[in-house]
Amino acid sequence: QASGVQGSASVFQTFFGFIMSKALFVQMAAALQADGANLVKAGGAIFQFVISDTDTKFCLDLKNGNGSASFEENPSADVTITIADADMVAMAEGKLDGMQAFMGGKLKIKGNMMLAQKLQGILEAAKK
Repeated sequence: QASGVQGSASVFQTFFGFIMSKALFVQMAAALQADGANLVKAGGAIFQFVISDTDTKFCLDLKNGNGSASFEENPSADVTITIADADMVAMAEGKLDGMQAFMGGKLKIKGNMMLAQKLQGILEAAKK
């Protein structure tokens, strides 16, 4: 039953060209502008996000200066996180556990896996 709802959301997104995680990335960028220095201290790495079902690429640089955020691919990312749009949003909302998503194949990590564990804290900071 739940998978039917997710499927519908996916069709809805595709049909309307709406990417739910984009709002989340915009939130991250705003958090970075408001408190970049502290987020860089907490993150200490370049995070690359790839939203697999929409081909959206977002780079969150929490390594250099006061950090930066951009909708692009950064080849020097320390960790690349590949996830579907709805799963990214569910993870940010705390409805999907990152470890369960990884074990279930919904979340793929390339690079420094330990950095991916910082992701939940970064998502929390972006919500404030």
